[in-house]
Amino acid sequence: MTDDEKQTRQRLTWARPTLGACSGVLAGLASLGVAELVSAAVRPQAGPVVAVGGAAIDRTPAALKDWAIRNFGTNDKLVLQLGILVMLALFALTLGIVALRFRRGGAAGVLLFGIVGAVSATGRPDSTSLSDALPSLVGALAGAAVLYVLVGRLARREPSPEPVDGERNGPRPGADWDRRGFVIAATAVATASAGAGVLGRTLNSASGQSAVASRDKVVLPRPASAAEAVPRGAQLRIPGISAFTTPNGDFYRVDTALVVPKVNATTWALRIHGKGVTRPVTLTFDDLLRRELIERDITLTCVSNEVGGPYVGNARWIGVRLADLLAECGVKPPSKGGPADQLVARSVDGMTIGSPVEDVMDGRDALLAVGMNGEPLPFAHGFPVRMVVPGLYGFVSACKWIKDIELTTFASYDPYWVKRGWARRAPIKTESRIDTPKPFARPRTGTVMVAGVAWAQHRGIDKVEIRVDDGPWQAARLAAEDTRDTWRQWSFPWQATKGGHTLTVRATDRTGRVQTDRRTRTIPDGASGWHSVVVTVD
Repeated sequence: MTDDEKQTRQRLTWARPTLGACSGVLAGLASLGVAELVSAAVRPQAGPVVAVGGAAIDRTPAALKDWAIRNFGTNDKLVLQLGILVMLALFALTLGIVALRFRRGGAAGVLLFGIVGAVSATGRPDSTSLSDALPSLVGALAGAAVLYVLVGRLARREPSPEPVDGERNGPRPGADWDRRGFVIAATAVATASAGAGVLGRTLNSASGQSAVASRDKVVLPRPASAAEAVPRGAQLRIPGISAFTTPNGDFYRVDTALVVPKVNATTWALRIHGKGVTRPVTLTFDDLLRRELIERDITLTCVSNEVGGPYVGNARWIGVRLADLLAECGVKPPSKGGPADQLVARSVDGMTIGSPVEDVMDGRDALLAVGMNGEPLPFAHGFPVRMVVPGLYGFVSACKWIKDIELTTFASYDPYWVKRGWARRAPIKTESRIDTPKPFARPRTGTVMVAGVAWAQHRGIDKVEIRVDDGPWQAARLAAEDTRDTWRQWSFPWQATKGGHTLTVRATDRTGRVQTDRRTRTIPDGASGWHSVVVTVD
């Protein structure tokens, strides 16, 4: 063998394993592309990435889930899906290399992942049919076939015998597999996979167009009980402070839905049933719009909000009083002899949220909301209908995409978050936040406006105080109050001196309860502690 032939063989020694790994990746792409296409005929949530991601969320320990929200914020779902795709890519690479020696074993590995996806899809709370398994299974079959064919092109062949004239007519040195056939097959697979994926994504997007059209047609009636105008002085004119009313696009979103449900309002219905319900009812969206609507400003807070965190927002909601609906169904709160102390709300994506019946029916403005800041609910915030209950953290009150309300007891049923270690009852804690100056800011000496928001929904804020370093607590100026169900802005003109300083805030609610300095985690019933920022004055 000549030196050139040896060098060629050495190069091709690495080429075959590399192309084997590429075969695994192409098989994975084929699986995902075909699965995406099949999911268009089933439902988008049945796709393997969404199904496995949902199963991962359901089985993630509460502490890890809280860590993800704290570090990735509302991008936690994107990070999860990217992580799943990276794991799939590594798995596919490995299967491709394994398939070079064990061709059937590699293909079987692809089928194994399809089974995992199918089990995850049919095991999701919102799954209602075994057809949810089809995208994963059909995709896996396609991927297994692709891997089997591509690796077959890389199979070593016996060289052809030398002819009589002494010239070789077999493959060139080291080229003992079908390079040309592999390139053709790989190109065809890549093209077909991309086409299937794009077509599937397009069809899935089109499947939600009827829901989009139904939302576009919604005209919210004028509420019978309109909210008072936001009082003058509720919004302070201080750069850096949060807007009193949070725009819909900026409102926080924390939930477990990897794909935002798009529900058609014309086919949506809500069922109310359970213990103490003497007159069960099923309501359509039009039924709700024909009822007396009320409009209220209500601040919502997520239990995953760390001290000083961003998961709190204020909006103007339009909806139906939930207490009135329950009363019409014969429901009585426990204080009046009702047998049910828990209201379990179920979402179209399978989420279950438990709320205390007493709180929902104690006179507060608990709503089945249909509008947010003057427009129909955005899909990301629960269109067509969601629950809004002032004074309770979202995980025990704010069910989005609601489709079912069951009256039951805390003793007989544990909803989604309770099963994962969170509290059964979770009134919102009295908290405050410094919006400006930001941490590690470098303001100049002189008057520096320290400002932010404080909240204690359904109790109201009575006082906010600021402390500079270890000095005494000083009263901040409170902005005008809208209602006790909304947050309240505050400000403090600080005479800043040079050097490093720590600014700390605390609030007192209308019951006289002073915000505690004891730091607690968000689990199980919300974080507590004082918010501080460190600044350096130049």
